[in-house]
Parts: sequence; structure tokens; C-alpha cells
Amino acid sequence: MQIATTRDLIAKASVLLALSLALSWGSPSPAQTAAAPPPPAKVEELIKLLDDPEIKAWINTKGAPPPAAEESAVPSASDFMVWSNAVRAHLRGIGQAIPAVPAEFSKARALIMTEINGRRPAAVLLLFAAFAALGFGAEFVVRHIISRGGRMRASTTIEGSPARHHVIGRSMFTAIAPLVVFALASIGGFHVFTWPPLLAMLVLPMLVALIVLRLIMQITAILLNVHRHEIDGEKAAEVRLIPMDDLRAAFWYRRVAWFAGLFLTGWLADGMMTALNFAPNVKSLILYLLGLGLLTVALETVWNRPRALVAFRPYRVKEWLLTLYLCVLWLLWVAGMSLALWLGIYILILPPILKITSTIVQSLFTRPEDTHTTRNPVLEVLIERAARVVIIALAAAWLAAVVRLRTMGLMEDEAASRMIRGVLGGIIILLAADLIWHMARGLINQRIERARIDAGDEAALARSGRLMTLLPILRNFLAVAIAAIAGMMVLSGLGVAIGPLIAGAGIFGVAIGFGSQSLVKDIISGIFYMTDDAFRVGEYIQSGSYMGTVESFGIRSVKLRHHRGPIFTIPFGTLGAVQNMSRDWVIDKFFISVNFDADLVKVKKLVKGVGAALLEDEELGPQILETVKMKGVEAFSDYGIKLSFAVMTKPGHQSAIRRRAYAMIREAFALNGIGFASPTVQVAGGDDQATGAVAAASDEIARKKAAEAKLKLVEGES
Repeated sequence: MQIATTRDLIAKASVLLALSLALSWGSPSPAQTAAAPPPPAKVEELIKLLDDPEIKAWINTKGAPPPAAEESAVPSASDFMVWSNAVRAHLRGIGQAIPAVPAEFSKARALIMTEINGRRPAAVLLLFAAFAALGFGAEFVVRHIISRGGRMRASTTIEGSPARHHVIGRSMFTAIAPLVVFALASIGGFHVFTWPPLLAMLVLPMLVALIVLRLIMQITAILLNVHRHEIDGEKAAEVRLIPMDDLRAAFWYRRVAWFAGLFLTGWLADGMMTALNFAPNVKSLILYLLGLGLLTVALETVWNRPRALVAFRPYRVKEWLLTLYLCVLWLLWVAGMSLALWLGIYILILPPILKITSTIVQSLFTRPEDTHTTRNPVLEVLIERAARVVIIALAAAWLAAVVRLRTMGLMEDEAASRMIRGVLGGIIILLAADLIWHMARGLINQRIERARIDAGDEAALARSGRLMTLLPILRNFLAVAIAAIAGMMVLSGLGVAIGPLIAGAGIFGVAIGFGSQSLVKDIISGIFYMTDDAFRVGEYIQSGSYMGTVESFGIRSVKLRHHRGPIFTIPFGTLGAVQNMSRDWVIDKFFISVNFDADLVKVKKLVKGVGAALLEDEELGPQILETVKMKGVEAFSDYGIKLSFAVMTKPGHQSAIRRRAYAMIREAFALNGIGFASPTVQVAGGDDQATGAVAAASDEIARKKAAEAKLKLVEGES
């Protein structure tokens, strides 16, 4: 008796405390309080009682839950027994509801006749048919007007076909606009009149279910393009947003129709049985039977869906696993385990829905046969990721609503409630981070592609090269930053104190920094190389023994492709002084030796003509800044005069221009009697003496060659 009295007092005190909190939170502002009427006398007495120190002390001591209530949140064996007993009682109630089904229908029939002025249930169907016919009439008029406008527009078209997204948009308009008119005419006409409440609760959901079913089928028909094989000259496969053949499209259209029809029938039956005061167990029994229809459609789809032919399929393991999974979901629904049911449904349908959404967006922006169509990757990423965010957010919101029903008792514990809210909030944060990252990556990739194909003056090319160098590094840093910020926000939402975590990470980072000084040196050196604009992607550089074309950057290294093929990965800290051979211009010098008796003035004129011919060359001329010129005599060699030549070109073209200049100079010298210097021996005297001298010279040359060959052999062996 004393325990019951204490519980009663605690309950009353809790009510008083909740009421006081509600009054304090919902109290108006001072300006409003002055204009509001004074509170009733009982409320003033309640406020005075709450201000009493004794009552406050009693609430503080007795209002808190007993220590036994703060036990571990881990379920015990008794908790599982309670849950098992609840499931058994639910199933027992479903079984006992079978004989009561005819009585419930008779009671519903009597209720309908009582509430709608003695009319039979058939009157409800007649009224529904009347307003549906009104909607169909308005829809027919609108479709006739739209079809006439389409024929007039087609007749005025002279040439060309509309863009693919225009065709799809027009198809959506011609399919959805009449349906909107149907909804306005049927539901609007129904609301014009005043009906008995029960009649409105029966007819209005039927109209809504019909509209939703037709909307689903129209959208499915647009996505699969199953109504017409050709739209405005476009084939069905080209306009279809979900790529598949006609057979698959027809199959999935029929299955969507069956599933949507059964689902909306169950939704309508649930609402109507609630309005007609069916017993809960009878209502659940009827809904479970309709759920068997959904399960049958799902299993038939699993086993009969069109799939790619494979060489060996003896057991069809995937189909059996899906069958078992769907049956388990139906049993979870019958057992009343709503949370587990929806988690299983999400695992089954969310990945395909997200994949189909991405396919639809990509199909809307691309066309396989039209490779040169201009695309907008940023808009594509925005629409695709935004659609994914909306889908997952709606799924998380519905799951949160299911959790709040407390069917599993998870929300009784504050820690579990906070954890669930943190998980749902973390999902939203990760989705937002994913959207931001893909938009940023799309923008950066678009700018990189534009910089790669841009052409213009030297300043524009230099700017494009710098963007191609810096933007990939910015993209990597953005990925790390977004991931880190999103991760900390998710941890914070889960109740993890991120302040000490950040401080610990900072201390750990300092320790890592001391242990990896070379890594820090590489990263900082790379930042300064980028700041100084020392080199860019596509430029040819040399650093010590490394040389090659810059291919890409990392956070700590650069990749150089040697002109013979090998690729070097060099840390920024070891680069040192860098020779950039691809900036602005290049002066290439080369030497040619001519005979001592050559006319140097004539040689200079010939080289000048060669330079003029090079400037007129269509391929090499635009790459020459200053054509080939003879600088003068460089030195006197043993066999002739060494002449110096130079040419200024754009970076990367000097080798080709030098090779072409060599060939043209040789031809010019040959036509004008200019000889190239070569080793010769001149002997003065008689014929016998000359012959002996030549033989001696030949022997001397042979001995020198033999000595050189022997020296090379010795060096090779060493």
C-alpha cells in the first residue's frame, strides 16, 4: 500500500514538473503578458505550490528514478522472453481474428448505412465512379488540346529534330499535365459538395489512390518508354532513360503495375478499415493477406525476370537467396517487428534505387551515338547527388518515424535514443559532404579539361598550364579536408567529444612531424615550388641527373617522363635547382666545319637563304622566333674551319628545326662547291717519295686505330 502511494505521489509530482516546464517554455513575452488575461486561480495555486521549498526538495529526492532503473542497457534473458511472449500474443490474436472477419464486414456495412442516410456500400462505389468519370472527362479535353497543339507544332517544323531532353520533357508534360487536370477535377469536384464524414473518409482515399497509381504508371512509362516505339522521329531505345531492350521494358512495366496496384490497395484498405472501426487483429489479418499478394509478385519477379544468359546455371543460388530473404521480410512484418522490417527493406531496395537514379541522370545528359554533344558535368553531378540525397534523407526520416513508434523499446533509453539520432544525423552529414565533394570535383575536372583544350596566346597557354598543375593538388586537399570535417561532425553528433580528439591529434601530429622530417620537407618544398611556378605539367625540366616531361604531381613528389620512356618519381625535397627547358624560348647552337679554302662570305649568304627557306616552311616556320644565322668562325681545327650557327625557337621544337637545317645546309653546300672539312694528308715530292709517305701515313693511322681498339677492349674488361 505504501509503495502504491509513493508511486502515485511520484506520478503527480512528475505531472506537476512537466506542466511547470511547459508553462516556462511556452510563456509569452512581457509585452504579451500585459495584454493577456490573468491566469485562473487554480493555476496560480499550482505555481505557488511549485515555488514551495518543501515541494521542490521532495521533487528533487523523490522525482528521480530509483537506482534500479539505471541498470545496464544490455538486454537480459527476461527481456527476450517478454519480446517472445509479445510476438506469440500478436500471432495468437491474428489467428483468433479469422472467424471474426464476416462479423466485422457486417458491422461495417451497417455503419455505412447508418452514417450515409441508409444507403448501401454500393453507393460509395457509384459516387467514386462518378467523380472519377468527371476527372476522366476533363483529362480527355486537355489531352485533345495538347495533341492538336503537338500536330500544329510538328507541321510547322521545317528541318532538324528536337534535342533528346526536349523530347523527354515534352513527353513528361503530355503525360503529367492531363493527370494533374484529372486530380483537380475529381478531388476539386468532390470538395464542392458537403458530404457525411464517413463518406468523405471512404471516397477521398479511393480517388487519391487512383491518382497515385496512375502517376506511378505514367512516370514508369516515361522512364521505360513502353507506350510508343517512336517519339518525334526518335527510337524508343534512344529516348528510354533506363537503358534496356523492349522486352525487358515491357516486363518491368507490368511488374511495377502489379506491385503498385497491390500496395495502394493495401494502403486504401488500411484507411477504410480504420474509418469503419474494424478490430485491430482483423485489420492486420486482411493486410497480411494483401501482403501475401505483394510477396507473390516479388517472388514471381525474382524467378521470371529477364537476365543475361550464362553458360552454366545449375542451382540459381541468387534466386533462392532472394526468395528466402523476401519470405523473412514478410514474416518480420507478420511478427510486428517494424524496425527490423524496414531495415531489411532498405538493404534490399536502396542500392538499386540509387543506381537507377544515377543511370537516369546520366542517360538524360548523355547519348551513346552523339559523342560530340556538349555536356555540363557540374549540373549533372548536382542533379544526380541531390536526387540521391533526397532519397536517402527520406528513407532516414521514415526510419526515424518508425523508431519513434517505440515498437522495439529502443527509445526508452536516453543513450540509445541519442545514438539513433546521431546515426541519422551522421547519414545526413555524410550525404551533404558527398554532394559538396562531387560538386567541387566536377568543377575542378571541368576547369582542367577546359585548360587542356584551350588555345590562345602565350599568356593563355601559360595560365592553362599553371591551372593544370595546381588544380589536381587542390582537388586532393579538398578531399582530405571535406572527409576530416565530415568525420568530426559525425563523431560530434554521436556524442564523442572531439575537442580532446583534436588536441590529441595535434600532439600526435607533432610527434609524427619530428619522426618524418623528410616527408614534411617534401610537402613544404612542393608548396614553394608551386608558389614560385617553377614548372608545370607538360614542361620538360632537368634536375641533377633527372630529366623529363612533367606528367603529374602528388602531395610530396613529381613524376617525370624521360624522352626514352622511363618515368622518375622524385620527392620535392631532393629536386634542388631545376632547369626548365620549356619556358618562353630556346636558343640552339650547332657547329659545322668547312675546308680552309672555303669562301666564308658565300657560306654566310647560303646559310641566310637556308634560314629564309625555314621561315617559309608551313610546319616549322611558326615555331621559329629567330631563324638560322651564322655567328662566325668559332675555331681553326686540324682539318678545317669550325663555324658557329644559332637559331631561336619555341621550346620543344629546336631539335626538329636543327635537323632540317642540317639537311638544307648540306644540299646548299653541295650545289655551290663548299666542302666539309675531313682528315687529309698532303705529301710534297716525287711519285716514289709521295707513295712512301702515303704508305707511312697509312701505317701510322692503322697503328693508332689498333691502339685505340686495344684500349677500348681493356676498358671493357675492367
